Amino acid sequence: SSMTEQIRRFQPEDFDQIHRLNEQEGWQDLVAEKERTRHAWMNANAAYVLECDGQVLAYVRALTDGYVTTFVCELLVSRKARKQGYGQQLLNYLKHTYPTRIDLLATRQSAPFYEEQGFRAFYGFRQSQ
Repeated sequence: SSMTEQIRRFQPEDFDQIHRLNEQEGWQDLVAEKERTRHAWMNANAAYVLECDGQVLAYVRALTDGYVTTFVCELLVSRKARKQGYGQQLLNYLKHTYPTRIDLLATRQSAPFYEEQGFRAFYGFRQSQ
């Protein structure tokens, strides 16, 4: 059976799988605040999953104005599905769907991935609520 991956808009029923991916990644804030995270997904206007045979392998949650800026809140590829270009596919999908600049905050661990995708480093700030 050939595996068919597809990128599609987030649906509410995807959230349980997204929550599990966040757990596996150790993203404690998103996991602990499960209902807030669910609402964040419901309200994000550029939220997509990459799935294969009903299984969510990767996701991107972003906010866009459609004209100038798309901000990536989270991009995650399941640990067992890494190094297959899924993160790149999701970013390319965003770029083609919303021809805007893409801004995001990276960690030291994820910075090399974004540099490979042609992003350049900016100096960013965050104030937690």
